[in-house]
Amino acid sequence: MTTIPLTDIVPITQPELFKVHFATWNGTNRPLDVFLRDRAEWDGWNSHKGQRDYFNRPHILSWLEFHTERHTWLFGGVYNVLGQDEGAYLVGRSPLFENMIGRLKVVYRVGRLRRVRLESVLPGMIVSEILREPYSGAVFPGYENVDLRFGELETILRNEKLDWRAALQNVKGVYLITDLSNGRKYVGSAYGGHGVWSRWRSYIDTGHGWNAEFSGLLTKEGIGYARENFKFTLLEYRPARVDDVEVIQREGFWKDALLTRGTFGYNRN
Repeated sequence: MTTIPLTDIVPITQPELFKVHFATWNGTNRPLDVFLRDRAEWDGWNSHKGQRDYFNRPHILSWLEFHTERHTWLFGGVYNVLGQDEGAYLVGRSPLFENMIGRLKVVYRVGRLRRVRLESVLPGMIVSEILREPYSGAVFPGYENVDLRFGELETILRNEKLDWRAALQNVKGVYLITDLSNGRKYVGSAYGGHGVWSRWRSYIDTGHGWNAEFSGLLTKEGIGYARENFKFTLLEYRPARVDDVEVIQREGFWKDALLTRGTFGYNRN
């Protein structure tokens, strides 16, 4: 199969002027989620200095780990290094290759270092695809396959992904929230005049969705805890015309089945 080297798409005649930033999960956030929900926050990822002078060249070629595909990176832009202090670099977005931001994907097996000289990696970077539009989140996979980390769901809701909204806005349902830090679970439901989309939006806006157990937890830990640890799974869905009683009964079934009341979960009733 014929491959397309990155240099065919983004010709760089002076690679010695660039450092490459391969952004990966920092223990709390995935760079792809950050890039999609808040571009200013993503800029901050490229200004972090740490203890070493990694970005000691005029430009940064920035890539985000596209974590759903092995060894794949999404182009996050070029940044000009304008200066620095003890804690951060002063960077500015460059117009260079800006039409490829969020669209260009490459395959490259990154080693231990995440900030490297461009000339050392450029020959091995192969174009995976160029998207028609900048990436805006995962495509709706069908009701039976909805299983998302908090950050992924946040991206979908804040970007008003039309396929997800169309699917979830007018259905009732029962869902599971799993706390990955301890395995405890919470079963909830969406019914009445609120579809799953609206109910899940309340979690993204508050972190806790007005659930008493989560509210107490996040008052102490902050919404960053939810972004790092919460995962949402749609257990069942029903058309909007279905009586609320049926949804509530199914919610009770799942609470019993998954033992989410008491020691093993966050449900109080």
